[in-house]
Amino acid sequence: MRNAPYYARRGLLPMSDAAALMWGLLFSSIGLGFFIYGKQQKSVVPLVCGLLLMIYPYFVPKTLVLVMVGIFLMAIPYFFRR
Repeated sequence: MRNAPYYARRGLLPMSDAAALMWGLLFSSIGLGFFIYGKQQKSVVPLVCGLLLMIYPYFVPKTLVLVMVGIFLMAIPYFFRR
C-alpha cells in the first residue's frame, strides 16, 4: 500500500463498478434536466436538486447507495413545489 495513491490509502477508491458508472450517468442526466427546468421556471427546489443530482455520483462509490440517494433526490421536487 506504500506506492498506492493517496485516495486509495484513505479508502476513497473511485468508482470502479460499471453499474455505478451507468447509474451515475443516468442520475446526472436527469439532474441536468431538473437544473434547466428550475432555471427556466425560476424555481429553487428543482434547481438545487438538479445540482445535487449532477454532483453526488462523484462522492458515492456504492451502487445501492447511489441508486437510493438518486431516487430520493428525484422525488423531492414532487413533494416540495415552490
